Amino acid sequence: MSAEKNNSKLNLYVFSCWILAAFGGLMFGYDIGISGGVSSMDDFLIKFFPNVYERKQHIQESNYCKYDDQYLQLFTSSLYLAALVASFFASKAATKLGRRNTMLMASIIFIAGAALSAAANNKVMLIFGRILFGIGVGFGNETVPLFLTEVAPIQHRGAVNILFQLFVTIGIFIANLVNFGTVNYHPNGWRMSLGFAAFPAGVLLIGCFVITDTPLSLVARGYEDQGKAALKKIRGVSDIEVEYQEIVMSVEQAKQVKHPYRNLTKPASIPPLVISILIQVFQQFTGINAIMFYAPVLFQTMGFKSNGSLLSSLITGLTNVAATCVAICVVDKVGRKKLLLQACCQMLISQVAIGVILAKSLTATGTLDRKLAAVVVLLVCTFVMAFAWSWGPLGWLIPSETFPLETRTAGFAFAVSTNMLFTAAIAQAFLTILCTMQAYTFFFFSAWIAFMGICAIFFLPETKGIPIDAMVERAWMQHPVWKKLF
Repeated sequence: MSAEKNNSKLNLYVFSCWILAAFGGLMFGYDIGISGGVSSMDDFLIKFFPNVYERKQHIQESNYCKYDDQYLQLFTSSLYLAALVASFFASKAATKLGRRNTMLMASIIFIAGAALSAAANNKVMLIFGRILFGIGVGFGNETVPLFLTEVAPIQHRGAVNILFQLFVTIGIFIANLVNFGTVNYHPNGWRMSLGFAAFPAGVLLIGCFVITDTPLSLVARGYEDQGKAALKKIRGVSDIEVEYQEIVMSVEQAKQVKHPYRNLTKPASIPPLVISILIQVFQQFTGINAIMFYAPVLFQTMGFKSNGSLLSSLITGLTNVAATCVAICVVDKVGRKKLLLQACCQMLISQVAIGVILAKSLTATGTLDRKLAAVVVLLVCTFVMAFAWSWGPLGWLIPSETFPLETRTAGFAFAVSTNMLFTAAIAQAFLTILCTMQAYTFFFFSAWIAFMGICAIFFLPETKGIPIDAMVERAWMQHPVWKKLF
């Protein structure tokens, strides 16, 4: 909005809208966290991947290669390939049916995925369950960040949007807790872990009958009176005429655009499109999902026993949640760009240090000294901490706030699909990369972190405090690189 602050008063209802919608992030996070733990459970491996289980039992098998199996990696990556395709359908649904109804669809499909995965008796059922999970994630990840950005007052927009990432981290932590509890329930502990994914989706499902759709979405679909009523409800005040008229004007401008995907090639949309795609690529090439997907496997590679590896994953998961809370507190004060650059320094140091320790001290068939193993866990925590207050939440915030309205859902669909594509690529390739490059895997990610820091310095504008409808004029047209397009 063009006003520097929305006329608003926080109330219980608007808090409920934020929290209930953010459960879409908890769905995504739970799946990230559950995959690695389930993949390391013996009962799961015996049933679906007996070759991996046999390899795991051989003492002389390489630490770096014991889990290298393309079908095991497909168990993780199939979800993200499905989410990639689904995000484009979700973009259309979010525009035509509204943000709330699209989140409702996401929750129903995700629950179906949880039921099929928990009941799986063969690889086909298992993979189809993962695909349903992926469609639910694609619809949820496309819609929830947009919903949170559009219902938030400008002065709290960064913090509210980061609730999505906070709930992703909470989902990861809860998944680690569940895995820690179910690992000893033989032979169906893995079924419990996968089936419990229905819980966050169930909360979102119920929440969709409580929350309102965004005023912008309602007005854009011709429900002006409901849009005005929704704006009064989420702002907690009756004096909303200025903001409402700005929404109406934005919608009228957006209606002039008949082909939003084609309009992504116009000057106003090229900078946010390029940055949104790059930030999603960079988010994955920090190495974060390689660590979070496969944390239990990774810690077992370092010599931890099964329970010890899950416990270490719990520690990193808790760190993830705590650091995301830091982001909520500082993002609208410190700004986006400073957080990204500080985190690049911290992540680079952590990844290089992990690589050096493993290269020097972890042989193919040995284990780490207990003290060194503890140091590695600490370094993983410092890495996760930096990511969680920067590239994690801002990877969703920046794309959701920088596109003009007429290309917002289309542009954000490209951001989500890029995230899913590279998440799937990392999930499918990481164990093979670890087997091939061994400790040098961490140097590979370090090089990417250095590169993304340089790109952030030269190509990313600061968007803190800029109304989303003024982003083109006040961010992109003022940037020394991007202003040349206008």
